Amino acid sequence: MQIKSPEQVELMRAAGLLVGRTLELLREAVKPGITTADLDAVAEDNIRSHGGVPSFKGYHGFPATICASVNEEIVHGIPSPHKVLREGDVISIDCGAIVEGWHGDAAITVPVGEITEEQRRLLEVTEASLWHGLAAGVAGAHLTDMSHAIESYIRSQGRYGIVEGYGGHGIGTQMHMDPLIPNHGAPGYGPVLEPGMCFAVEPMVNLGTKATRELDDGWTVVTTDGRHSAHFEHTFAVTEDGPRVLTALDEGRSWFARLGVRA
Repeated sequence: MQIKSPEQVELMRAAGLLVGRTLELLREAVKPGITTADLDAVAEDNIRSHGGVPSFKGYHGFPATICASVNEEIVHGIPSPHKVLREGDVISIDCGAIVEGWHGDAAITVPVGEITEEQRRLLEVTEASLWHGLAAGVAGAHLTDMSHAIESYIRSQGRYGIVEGYGGHGIGTQMHMDPLIPNHGAPGYGPVLEPGMCFAVEPMVNLGTKATRELDDGWTVVTTDGRHSAHFEHTFAVTEDGPRVLTALDEGRSWFARLGVRA
C-alpha cells in the first residue's frame, strides 16, 4: 500500500476538496425535472474549470464524470438525458477528480423534493454508518475495524440490506487500489493502519435485500427486489492525530465532534 508523504496528502486534499465542492454544487442542483445528464455536465464543468480531471470518465470505458444511481440503482448508474428526476426519488451521486496526479473520491445520496420517512431514515443511517467507519480509521487499528464499525452501526438501526461484493478501497495515484474495504465483517483483520495511508470508505445500504444484479449496460448495479438504496463515501488519510477526511469541506470535524472522536 502507498504511504503518502505530508506533501502528497496535501495534493490529495486538493483533489478531495474539489470533489467535495463539486458534490455540494450537485446537491443544490438536484430537483424534480432535472436530468442526470444535466448533473453530469455540472460536475464536469466544475472539475475542469478548477484545474482537475474527472476520474471516472473513460475509466474502463465509463462514459461520464459522475455515477448517478436513482432509487433501486445502487452504484455505477450512467447519466442520461432521458433519466429525469421526479419528486420522491433519491439519487446517489459518486464523483472523482484528479489534481496533479492524485485522486479524490466521494459520494452522497440526495432526496429529490419530499421523500418518505422510510427513505429519510435510509439516507440518515447510511451516512452515519460511513462516519462510524471513518472514526475507526485510526493509526494502529486493523482494516476491518472500519468494516465492523459500519456494520455494527447499521445493524443497531434496524433491518437493512448491507451490500456485499462492493466496498471501499485504497486510493492515491490511482482511483482504485488495494485493499478492498468491505462494509461488514469481524474486526481485527487486514493490514494495520499507518499514518500516510489513504482510503475511500463507502457503505451501500438497501431498504430490502442485500442481493444485487448488474444491468445489461454492464455498469448499473441494482437491488434485486426493486427497493431503494443509499450510498455515501469519503476519502480520508490516516494521521497521527486521527482520520483526516480529505473530501469533506471541514475535514470531518463536525461529524467527529458529534461522535466524540479526536481528529
